[in-house]
Amino acid sequence: MTETRYIMAFESSADETSVAIVKNGDEIVSLETATQIKSHQRFGGIVPEVASRHHIEQVTILADAALEDAHLTYSDLTAIGVTQGPGLVGALLIGVTAAKTIAWAHQLPLVPVLHLAGHISAANFVSPIQYPALALMVSGGHTELVLMREEYDYVVIGDTRDDAAGESYDKVGRTMGLKYPAGKTLDDMAHLGQPNYKLPRALIDDGAYDFSFSGLKSAVINLMHNADQRGETVDHNDLAASFQQAVIEVLVSKTAQALDNYPVKSFIVAGGVAANKGLRDALTKMMAARPDIAFIPVPIKLAGDNAAMIGAAVDIAYRHGMRGDWALNADPALEFEYEDE
Repeated sequence: MTETRYIMAFESSADETSVAIVKNGDEIVSLETATQIKSHQRFGGIVPEVASRHHIEQVTILADAALEDAHLTYSDLTAIGVTQGPGLVGALLIGVTAAKTIAWAHQLPLVPVLHLAGHISAANFVSPIQYPALALMVSGGHTELVLMREEYDYVVIGDTRDDAAGESYDKVGRTMGLKYPAGKTLDDMAHLGQPNYKLPRALIDDGAYDFSFSGLKSAVINLMHNADQRGETVDHNDLAASFQQAVIEVLVSKTAQALDNYPVKSFIVAGGVAANKGLRDALTKMMAARPDIAFIPVPIKLAGDNAAMIGAAVDIAYRHGMRGDWALNADPALEFEYEDE
């Protein structure tokens, strides 16, 4: 008889406090998330101290709510899981401390996971990941191509050398006077405009899998500033379309190259930027020419930070024997191994 596993997972790496209970790694039993976007909008980005205070206020409330919604008690749980890193150290510490306390109090195994593994593992809520697999991880802090030759084996084959794609969206949006976070707004604007501005596509033909978006971001900012100095009008919708097309072309080109060079059974797109309609459409078109590879875009509602994705990753780690001890600490620089390491 197959064991039924209930994982309570905590996610607090940035500005979302989230607690979930996940069954057998592929079913969300309950998910409670408190967003802080309005608290950070006036600052144009996440303020670490403000984020930590919000996590402290919400984490135990959400844990109680997750159990109540699931109609479970702590005695029904298999393990407690938590994001160990990367992220803001103060924010991470709140989640780690809450998870350690509950695990100790109820004598449950404690299982730490890497935040990015959570984003990728959310694919299991859609369809079981078939291995080997490739993931395009695109968020505000990361832009990576991650190869998984088997379950619980993550290797980065391509990474951003400077800004992440999501970070570039927010910086370009700030220059246009858009509210933080700017990603969805820019995506919407891009669908109203035409890509009439010529912008760079860094590293697109270098034959490797690394990304670079700093030059593109700077080109947009310089274009805006130069137009302002000359008294010229910039069509923001056209500029958004031009910027988004440049980002997507690089992401799709690098991903296609990796899929051609690494034989995989599944391809996953995950992370906050995975909710971008332009990117999802372009990747869907690319994957139409690769019918032998299962394409698993993480659902838009799970693309951002949430504890359900952490629960999915914790279930994998738990089955592979990962356990934390009471000395577990937050690790804001935690990352996957790189292929050449």
